[in-house]
Amino acid sequence: MQTAQRHTLTHMRTNTMDLVLTAILSTIVLLSTVFINIKLPIGQGGLIHLGTAALFTVAILFGPKKGALAGAIGMGMFDIFGGWMIWAPTTIIARALQGYIVGKIAWSNGQRGENTLLNILAAVASIPVMLAVYYIGQAIMYNNWAAPLASIPGDLIQCGVGLLIAIPLSVALKKTPFFRKKF
Repeated sequence: MQTAQRHTLTHMRTNTMDLVLTAILSTIVLLSTVFINIKLPIGQGGLIHLGTAALFTVAILFGPKKGALAGAIGMGMFDIFGGWMIWAPTTIIARALQGYIVGKIAWSNGQRGENTLLNILAAVASIPVMLAVYYIGQAIMYNNWAAPLASIPGDLIQCGVGLLIAIPLSVALKKTPFFRKKF
């Protein structure tokens, strides 16, 4: 086999594996959102779910691109298929940005999600962006700039729970053979 053909096959295999990994990570976020969620009695229909923990974990372990895609696809699909269709565009934007920010900070300066304090900072830094996108999206949907304030406490609880789960989970997973190798 010629060198060009081998290079093409290797590139196709890498792209296929990247696509499969992104699909698996998006599914993990989706399932974490679907199976453990509690509808809040306050705000405009917010939920407490474990999807945020999955998003933080994916972004820390796999970086900004996978974090953005898994968050947007996983939680966006939850909204689309879970009866929250009106929220899907806002969720896709909010969670793509959140996953990207977490991954970008956690992987900054070659850290690759290895620095626990940086990972905590990454998750915390993403929260105001997520809150702002949901606030603006909700204000536009309901044509009311005051009503979205009622959703902020639930969003903060969801992010806090996500952070409390994702950080120790990421630390534990980083110790596994899969993450010890540099992929």
